[in-house]
Parts: sequence; C-alpha cells; structure tokens
Amino acid sequence: MSVEMIDTETLYRKQEDSAFLIGTVEPHETAAQVQEYLLELRELVDSLEVPVVGEMIVPVRQYNSKFFVGTGKAEEISRAAEEKGASVIIFDTSLGPSQQRNLERICHRKVIDRQEVILDIFAKRAWTREAVLQVELARFRYFLPRLTGAWSHLSRQRGGGTGARGDGEKQIEYDRRYLKRRIREMEGELAEVRKQRDTQRKSRQRSEIPTAAIVGYTNAGKSTLLNALTGAGVLAEDRLFATLDPSTRRCVLPDHQELLLTDTVGFVRKLPHALVEAFKSTLEEAALADFIVLVLDVSNPQAESQWTTTLSVLSELHADKKPVIAVMNKTDLQKDPVVL
Repeated sequence: MSVEMIDTETLYRKQEDSAFLIGTVEPHETAAQVQEYLLELRELVDSLEVPVVGEMIVPVRQYNSKFFVGTGKAEEISRAAEEKGASVIIFDTSLGPSQQRNLERICHRKVIDRQEVILDIFAKRAWTREAVLQVELARFRYFLPRLTGAWSHLSRQRGGGTGARGDGEKQIEYDRRYLKRRIREMEGELAEVRKQRDTQRKSRQRSEIPTAAIVGYTNAGKSTLLNALTGAGVLAEDRLFATLDPSTRRCVLPDHQELLLTDTVGFVRKLPHALVEAFKSTLEEAALADFIVLVLDVSNPQAESQWTTTLSVLSELHADKKPVIAVMNKTDLQKDPVVL
C-alpha cells in the first residue's frame, strides 16, 4: 500500500486486533506507579475498541538502544504475547523507530507505543477541518521517520511507469517525499486556519469581556462544566478525548458580569510533543485567557498526578503564571473526607 492511499481509517486498530500491554519501570519510577499508568493505557486502548488480553511490567535498569528493554526481556515479551494470542504489543512509553522495528522482528507481531495509540484516538475523534489538519500533521510527522519497514512493499524498486520519479527509484524514497510535501501543505493550511482564529481572538479582546479557559485532564468534566455554566450543548461523554475542538461561549455571572469561557482539548500524561505542536493554536486559548479554570476529577485515584500533568502542560504553553481557579469535580463519588 502506497502512502498516497493512507487515510485516517488505516491507523485505527483493526477490530480483529487484540493487545498485550507493556509497562516499563524506569529507575525514577515504582512498580505501583507503572501499574497505575497501565490502567490509563488500558483505558486509551479500550477507547479504540481493542480488547486487552494481557499485560506485563518490565524493569528497565539500563536503557537498551536496540529494544528499549533488554534482549532477554524482549524475548520474554514475545513468548507472553504469543501465549495470550495478542496481535499487537503496546508499550506505555515512547519507542524510537528502530526500536519498534527490532521489537517487531523479535516478537513477530506489530509493536506500537503510547504515542501511536493517542494519535489513533485523536484521528478517530477529529471532525472539524482544523482538528483533522492538526491530527494529520501530527501523524505524518510521527510516521515520517518510521517509513522504513512500515509497509512490506517499501523494499521493492519503483518501476519506470507514468508518474515515476526516475527508473529504479525506491518506493520508500517516493513515500518520504510525498510525506514531506504533505507536511508542508498542511502547515500552510493550518497557518490560514490560525489566522482566522487570531482574528476571532482579537475580536473578543476588543469587546473587553474577560476570558477564561477551562483546562484539565482528559475526561475530567470540562465540557460538562461549560454546558452547565452556559447551556452550550457541546458533546460531553464519559470517554477519553471526547472533544478536540475548543468551544467558546458567553456566560453571565450572578452579578451580571459577562465572561467568555473556552473549553480546550484535554491533557494526558506523556502527550506526544507532535500533538502539542499541532494543537498549539487550540491550546493557546489557555495561554491567552485572562485566567484559567482547572477541572480536576477528585474521584480518580490518579487525581494528584493528573493535577501535576495539567500544570506541566500549562508550563509548556507558558500559561503557568495565569491566575487559576481549581474546580473539584465528582466530589459525590469521593467518599474519603481526608482526600477531599
């Protein structure tokens, strides 16, 4: 399959796929932390409707450039995935292109990392032109260095028929140029969309109405809060990354003060940098707001680490100095008074 034929659907996990999850305990982490991280990865995989047939936690005492984990552990992972009948192995970390290829060779099955899972979810959730462009750009940037070995045809020579870029040219070289061209085109399209968003922002700023950005971990209840305060009616579902596009609505406070509230894309631990870059214009709503409403799901056992992750992303966006109003959501589900 040539890269020109790739569309959003091809990156989703196939319905017949079954996943074997791998958590890696690095020196600065504990097995208990990694177990909690695996629960989140399971949620991410579940949102792609791929059944999880098993999982394994692997200690990484020393970084292995070839497999990320040691050779013995890679072989152990291969045997465990085989026993569980898994068709895809998913690492809850970021793997380099060569590490993915080496792991696939030793495990004899597809190997992906956390970044690709999140990219798949974003691709599945994107509907508007801006969201589709942002996700496609992030995907293409992610897959460009992974072209080698991505498709079985890439090692064959491209023939000299109509449209060929030179006799005997390798298909991978053609695909790489195609991806680079599409990346440039999408960057140009996104630049136009960002101009439109900037115009909208300037219009709001001229109105002198205070602005607030609702931020927080994915599925913390941001869209629900926007609906409750403004009656916006935006999609609010109990699933990860239910909405990707920001929605701005006018809110009238009890003292008749008007406020513009913007719901932003949810944050997540280890959010791929490619997505942070691609969604910069969307996430900038937080950086440019007068203050931030940070929603926290206090019923989640990982509420504290989710708070830390959210603050970390805000720092990356240079929005960590903004005034923050913390909103504790789902307090009715948290029965521990000490936690509250």
